[in-house]
Amino acid sequence: MKLASLTRAALLVSAVALLPATTAGLAAVDGRSAPQFGRLFTVYQLVKAQYVEQVDDAKLIDGALDGMLAALDPHSGYLDGSSVQRVNTLIDGKYAGLGLSVVQEQETVKVIAPLRGSPAAEAGVKPGDYITHLDGKLIYGVPLDEAVAQMRGEAGTQIRLTVFRPGRDEPFDVTVTRKEILLEPVTWKLEGNIGVISINEFSRDVGNYVRTGIAAMRRESGGRLNGLVLDLRSNPGGSLEEAVALSDLFLSSGDIVSQRGRNKGEDMYFRADDMENYPELPPAVAATFKGDSARGLPIVVLIDEGSASASEIVAGALQDHRRALVMGERSFGKGSVQSVFYLNNQRTQAVKLTTARYYTPSGRSVQEGGIEPDIRVPQLSDPDARRRSQMVLRESDLRRHLVNEVGIDDKQLEADKQDDPRFKLTAEELKAKGISDFQLHYALETLRRTSGTALAIKGK
Repeated sequence: MKLASLTRAALLVSAVALLPATTAGLAAVDGRSAPQFGRLFTVYQLVKAQYVEQVDDAKLIDGALDGMLAALDPHSGYLDGSSVQRVNTLIDGKYAGLGLSVVQEQETVKVIAPLRGSPAAEAGVKPGDYITHLDGKLIYGVPLDEAVAQMRGEAGTQIRLTVFRPGRDEPFDVTVTRKEILLEPVTWKLEGNIGVISINEFSRDVGNYVRTGIAAMRRESGGRLNGLVLDLRSNPGGSLEEAVALSDLFLSSGDIVSQRGRNKGEDMYFRADDMENYPELPPAVAATFKGDSARGLPIVVLIDEGSASASEIVAGALQDHRRALVMGERSFGKGSVQSVFYLNNQRTQAVKLTTARYYTPSGRSVQEGGIEPDIRVPQLSDPDARRRSQMVLRESDLRRHLVNEVGIDDKQLEADKQDDPRFKLTAEELKAKGISDFQLHYALETLRRTSGTALAIKGK
């Protein structure tokens, strides 16, 4: 099947992934075509007639829609009013708030990852944290959109989060000052002759920014760039087209990712170098599809439990093609794509629905299992990491998550929670050695040891 044009829609695969769409062509449903709807109407009539107080029709219908979609999976839901506005804000990529990617698990707000450089990250909020109170008010059971709305607000204002962190005995408070979230999607720096590229989010032009960064570091190093670290830690995802563009920077041929849904006509396959044959693409995106921009340099990709969706597409593609060594912790494991269907022309009501799964070049689905690193490297420089790793939740732990179609062994899902005897240093000992980021330090040392040689990938 030929590659589908990326300009059909703005595909996103983040933790709140979105695909703007319309409801044109959807089959009409009534009591005759779906007899079970009669049961729903019977309950509606019963509530209207017998409930202790009068109930507004809109409240009942909204509740029915919420319950219907909540029964599917953690990423599907009904959106209206302010919740649709927040969705559109996320598409635009500009808002004032804390910079958190969150989900709701058992009626509690759980942090997938704070965006790098965001107010939440600077205040010390970490992947796997649970936010239980906002300004002292309990938010257990509060709809996720409502909790997110409370966390947002005018730049410069403060909010107090009460956080429960797995591994700690007691919750604690964190005061965060809101600011306008306009993060740099890509930053880079040289560590000796090793280039470190941090991908903070998969927003517009990420692939082009990385290509520019590689060229800049090659010039700065006097042409002696010996390797690259691609840091995807705590990156909750973003644009599918940018995940494809970034992957293709380092691949000369072959599949990058495929998307497969219930309707086979919507299946899409994204391949390296194919994109330059599509003149409708923005020039900045099309320019990235010209072979290996790193010219064969050894690459280490860093991931952790906060690396989700688009991050997992990149890590999986480079791992399957043996183009990079993946290090860190097992990723979040969100292998699904969501679409947003607007229910009216004013776009004030919508349904966010999981419509497809995506697969790595070898046919792996990352749903539930995530990307398993070739070398597991714990973040020993974080004093909470060792304890948190025993309790952190991922996609596989969310209620009603999609099941991986090929099946995942429970022992495999638990494997990354086992202690590795090679990593015995404490955070205090690392600090005394001047190591503030053990995972990055380990990646850099690996590249320095293998400079000029191919990286050996475990199990390949």
